[in-house]
Amino acid sequence: MQAKEKTVIVLAGPTAVGKTGMAIQLAKWLGTEIISADSRQCYREMKIGVARPSENELSTVKHHFIASHSIHQKVTAATFEAYALEKATQIFENHQTAVMVGGTGLYIKAFCEGLDAIPQIPESVRNEIVIDYNRHGLAWLQQQVALADPLYFQTGEKENPHRLMRALEVVKSTGQSILQFQKGSKAERPFHILKIALQLPKETLHERIHTRVDLMMEEGLLEEVKALLPYQHLPALQTVGYREIFDYLNGEKTWTQAVDEIKKNTRHYAKRQMTWFKKDTAYNWFAPQQLDEVKNFIQTHLH
Repeated sequence: MQAKEKTVIVLAGPTAVGKTGMAIQLAKWLGTEIISADSRQCYREMKIGVARPSENELSTVKHHFIASHSIHQKVTAATFEAYALEKATQIFENHQTAVMVGGTGLYIKAFCEGLDAIPQIPESVRNEIVIDYNRHGLAWLQQQVALADPLYFQTGEKENPHRLMRALEVVKSTGQSILQFQKGSKAERPFHILKIALQLPKETLHERIHTRVDLMMEEGLLEEVKALLPYQHLPALQTVGYREIFDYLNGEKTWTQAVDEIKKNTRHYAKRQMTWFKKDTAYNWFAPQQLDEVKNFIQTHLH
């Protein structure tokens, strides 16, 4: 399958919906490579808890931004934008298409449209917020953002600690709401972008999430998280599947509570992902079993 003009096919959707499998099928069919748009699978030290593709899957098609960084490095949407644009350029030297797959909406947006010019935030401000969040939890973080940046709090993602911490560090460092820095203009890219997203009925997705979490436990997530315990304060590890087990290891939760919370928090995360992607009307929606329909759609829309 060949396109005449350079095109990035974006495959998005919530966690556990089946993006990895379809992306590999599409990349094989197109004879191209995959750029992952997952803000956690990029970390070498995190494997089971982030549902990184298997060694077999990674050997089938060349992947980029998988195990490419360390949890000790600062990786942001801007990091991803620069990395993915460079990889896309390299892929386009030999191929007319590239597949981008992932559930991190902000990373995909950064790649497709560019980012707002937010000033550099001092590490000390960021670290202090992360430490306080670890100590006091989400309710504290929500209260701080509501007080410091009420405008953002009204429009922002109240359940997303990463976005809330970002809003708080910006207002603390600049005295201005993060909304002040959000420009309306989109960057022009020297290639076409075709957006596809996968969805499942809520009950089905929840079943898949629960099954996946149980499988992670069988595969040894506890041992993976134990090894990371000395680094539990790092921003990369403030994520579902790790925070809950840190709480267990620190004696703050029982094992059953930790596993139940991972399932609940993953369901909430999937809901936030769906809200994000549904807001972008450029996405064309399919079920994960509709591989042939997706291929037909791509074939029709490639230039």
